[in-house]
Amino acid sequence: MSKHIYLDHNATTPLLPEVADAIHEASLRYTANPGSQHEPGRLARRALEAARLRVGELLGARMAGMAADRVIFTSGGTEAANLALFGLLGSPASAGQPRRAGTTPHLLTSKIEHPCILETAGQLSNCEIEHLDVNTHGVVDLEQFCRQLRSDTRLVSVMLANNETGVLQPIAEMAALCAEQNVAMHSDAAQMVGKLPVDFTDLNLSAMSIAAHKFYGPLGIGALVVRHDLPLQPTLFGGHQQAGLRPGTETVALAIGMQTALDIWHRNAAESVERIRQLRDQFEQTITTDLPTVEIIGSGATRLPNTSNLSFVGMNRQALLMALDQVGVACSSGSACASGSSELSPVLLAMGLKKSVIEGSIRFSLGVTTTAAEIEAACRRILGVCQRLR
Repeated sequence: MSKHIYLDHNATTPLLPEVADAIHEASLRYTANPGSQHEPGRLARRALEAARLRVGELLGARMAGMAADRVIFTSGGTEAANLALFGLLGSPASAGQPRRAGTTPHLLTSKIEHPCILETAGQLSNCEIEHLDVNTHGVVDLEQFCRQLRSDTRLVSVMLANNETGVLQPIAEMAALCAEQNVAMHSDAAQMVGKLPVDFTDLNLSAMSIAAHKFYGPLGIGALVVRHDLPLQPTLFGGHQQAGLRPGTETVALAIGMQTALDIWHRNAAESVERIRQLRDQFEQTITTDLPTVEIIGSGATRLPNTSNLSFVGMNRQALLMALDQVGVACSSGSACASGSSELSPVLLAMGLKKSVIEGSIRFSLGVTTTAAEIEAACRRILGVCQRLR
C-alpha cells in the first residue's frame, strides 16, 4: 500500500511534537491534584490557571478585572456544547417534565449543526426548538433569522464554520441582533479555531465551545468560554472544581497541551492560513480541470482555507472512499461522528442539493502538516481511482 496522505484534518489533527513534549513534561512535573492545599497541589494549580488564562486570551476572551470571562475545561467539544445547551436551558434531568405555561424556553439553531448540538437539543423536551434554514451555499438565512428571533428566545446556537463544507456563518451579525434583544448566543467554534482567527469578544458571543484535538492539541480536552455575566448551571455533580460548573479533577497536562497548541497556531497563523489556502485551491483546480463534472460544494460562500467538499457526481461516495483508502488517501464523507453511515448528509440535504450531488460528495481537509508534494500525489491517486471506477 502507498504511504497514506492524511486529508481528514476536520475529523482530528495530528498531535504536534512540541505539544507532545509539553504534555510529557507537565505530566512529570505536576503530579499532584490541583485541588490539594499542599505545595505540590498549589504548584499544579498555578500551572493550570496559567494555562486557562492563556487559552482565554488567545481566544479573545476578557480575562482580567471584575468582569472577566470564564474558561471552563471539559473533556472535549461535545461536552462543552452539552454544557452550553443544558447549562443555559435546562439539564437532561428536566427532559420529559411537564411544561408550565409561559415558561418554555425558546432555542434557535440551524439545520447544519454538528450532532453535538442537534442531538443535545433533541434531549431538551422542555424547550421549544426551531431550526434555521440555509441557502444553497450552506449559509444561514439572516432574514429568516430576524423573523424567527423572538423576545422570549432564550438561546441561539449556530456554528462558526461547518465541519463538512467549511462554510463560515454570519455569527457576528447574528450575535449583534441577539445582543439587541438580550438573547444569549452560543457558537460551536470547534472547526474554526486553529484554522482562522477567532475573537470571542469581537464576535460578541455569550458562549463558545472548542476542542483541542481540532487544532493539533491533545484528545480528551475542550473548553467552554462563557461571558462573565451569563448564568450557567452545572450538568455534572460531585465536586467544587471550576466554580462547581464542571466538577472533576482537572488534568493539568492536557490543559497545558491545549494552551501550547493554541500558542503555536497563533505564532504561525498568517503564514499557515495562506499556504493551506493555496494548497486547497491547487487541489481543487487540478481535480476539476481533469474531471469537469466534479462540483465544489459551498464554493459560492466564504470557506475555511483548508476544507474542500467535492462531489464526484455519478459516483458512489462509499465505494470511492474505500478505493481512496486502498491507494493511501485518507478522507471522509462527512462528520466523523457519523462515520460509516449510509444515510445522506443532513448538512447537504439542508442546502437543497440534488441527490446525485450528495451521493458523490467527499470531504478533503488539509492541515499544517500537509505538503505540496502530498497534494500532487493525492491528486494523481484520486484521478486514477476515478478513472478505474468509471
